[in-house]
Amino acid sequence: MPRDGTPPGHRSRALDLLNFFVADVQTGFGAFVVVYLTMHKWTQIEIGTVLSAGTVFALISQIPAGLLVDAVGNKRAIAGIGLCGVFIAAVLLALRPTKLPVFVAEILHAGASSVITLAIAAISLHLVGTARLGERLGRNARYASIGSGITAAVMGASGGFLSSRAVFWLTAALCLPALATLPAIGHGIHARQQTTSRPLDWPGLRRLFADRRLLVFGGAVIFFHLANAGMLPLAGAAVTMRAGAFANLIIAACIMVPQAVVATTSPALGRAAAILGRRPILLLGWAALPVQGVLLAVMPGAWSIVAVQLVAGISAAVFGIMLPLVSADLTRGTSHFNLCMGVLGLGVTGGAALSTLLGGWLAEEVSMTVAFLGLASAGLVGVLLLWTAMPETAD
Repeated sequence: MPRDGTPPGHRSRALDLLNFFVADVQTGFGAFVVVYLTMHKWTQIEIGTVLSAGTVFALISQIPAGLLVDAVGNKRAIAGIGLCGVFIAAVLLALRPTKLPVFVAEILHAGASSVITLAIAAISLHLVGTARLGERLGRNARYASIGSGITAAVMGASGGFLSSRAVFWLTAALCLPALATLPAIGHGIHARQQTTSRPLDWPGLRRLFADRRLLVFGGAVIFFHLANAGMLPLAGAAVTMRAGAFANLIIAACIMVPQAVVATTSPALGRAAAILGRRPILLLGWAALPVQGVLLAVMPGAWSIVAVQLVAGISAAVFGIMLPLVSADLTRGTSHFNLCMGVLGLGVTGGAALSTLLGGWLAEEVSMTVAFLGLASAGLVGVLLLWTAMPETAD
């Protein structure tokens, strides 16, 4: 039994619940914000501006968030601070859907989300250690997907039958059970040196950034999201043109199907990464992206797009597990696990931002088919980069 006296099974279930409730909380942002602001007479330019501000802040906060989480020994405390930030952001949106409060809420949510993501990865590593981290990350992904799916339905019903403001009151309320899970997780005993750095640890920083594997994997992460992020928005536009009144139903299915795949396959993928190594699982997830892009380009029916999301679920499950797992491999022997995650998170945000621009430009200037094939080509570059330059990182 750990030194804080908390039974291991209770600690693991508490972390399951933390992932479930954090996913619940994060579901309240994104598309629900757009609907809410539109109902309060915001123009699309105003909505795009405030959402872009949040995206930019998420981009620039990745590395500072990594340094912050590295510097704080108590990862549960820093996760709690992040959840408090999301709580304040949700309350601001619910109370005052005007420009300054909404702008502050988006910035606060972006920064707090960066911290929460890194803290949960570090808590997972503390709880089980590197040897069992893949399976633990699979459980994280399973419970997060279940939480997202259930909460999306509940929030959609709340917004429809009560008011769009109710979504953000519910988001704020869900922060409370998320906070309540943190003490029950207890004090993890594994890999603490790997996740907590000394002040001005220049040798550790040099070792991290001189690692060629980080550069290669960072490039693969950028190409993954360059291919991935723009596909669903393009599919949504295609569905709207083909399906008309059924478009909302089909888009909802396109969101739910990958979540179901992630929930069912993530634990098995985590175990496979421990047994087979990282490279086969990485190649599986990255290779699913060009396949998805080609299928979206050639399959004409609106409902067939839902079937393609099965492939999207595989890539999402692999990425959710492998980003923190490979980060743990790359930082073995250093104290900068969270900084490594932040650096790779910078690639995630940057690649996603470029993806929507590239996909939208190709669809507008050439055709929807060419846009899907262009994004698939970016995914293929990521596969080739992993195949030719990324070594096995498992110990």
